[in-house]
Amino acid sequence: MSDGQPQVFVVGESPNQRRIAFRRRAPVHAGSPGVVWLSGYRSDMDSTKATALDAEAGRRGLGLLRFDYSGHGRSDGRLEDGTISRWLEEVLALVRAETEGPQIVVGSSMGGYLALLAGRALNEAGESERVKGLILIAPAVDFTEALIWAKAPDEARRAIMEKGEWRRPSAYSSEPDCFTRALIEDGRKHLLLGGMIRTRAPTVVLQGMRDEDVPFSHALALMQRLGGDPATLTLIKDGDHRLSRPQDLQLLFDALGRMT
Repeated sequence: MSDGQPQVFVVGESPNQRRIAFRRRAPVHAGSPGVVWLSGYRSDMDSTKATALDAEAGRRGLGLLRFDYSGHGRSDGRLEDGTISRWLEEVLALVRAETEGPQIVVGSSMGGYLALLAGRALNEAGESERVKGLILIAPAVDFTEALIWAKAPDEARRAIMEKGEWRRPSAYSSEPDCFTRALIEDGRKHLLLGGMIRTRAPTVVLQGMRDEDVPFSHALALMQRLGGDPATLTLIKDGDHRLSRPQDLQLLFDALGRMT
């Protein structure tokens, strides 16, 4: 089981060492693919979708790993210190240390972006067999550049460059979002949409058409870049960014079933 108090895994070297909280569900049958859940920005491993997916993995006898990035949930660190490089390092460390064999990587919003980056890193490291499939929910690919910087008003850009951060009200929390200069500049090292993206595995994209954070046109742009590998896109006409209603979760579970 993966309930109860989370375990802790240490990532990085001092002074950038951080303790990452995670939950791991052991598989019932050896040899079956595992599942890795990657949360969105400011979400955590105990969210509606994450816990629902964990329960579904339990029903199917699948192993599942979920965790909180640094600056999120129960893990160490400040959100303001987060960058794509930092969070990607945590994803790769946890996947390598706490999973075995092929994994179905399920990523929501920023987690979908990190799933693609992690898949690329594993492929480049000669570990392409570790990714059996990708399920991306409203994937916020290149979000630091395409969804934040490109859409930010002039005063927000000035705040990022001159003050080092820009805070804006969040639709999901009483605390504002915080986008730092480090996050934006580091994100430019990880842009994907400028070229073709090879996942080396089947990819399923689930996207709401009423998503105000990641417009469905962004998912279409991603699909045009997924070259050489099987990929499908499901547009949910009345779906928002969360895609956490029962009917949305069923689409996720159906995709998981096809990959197992």
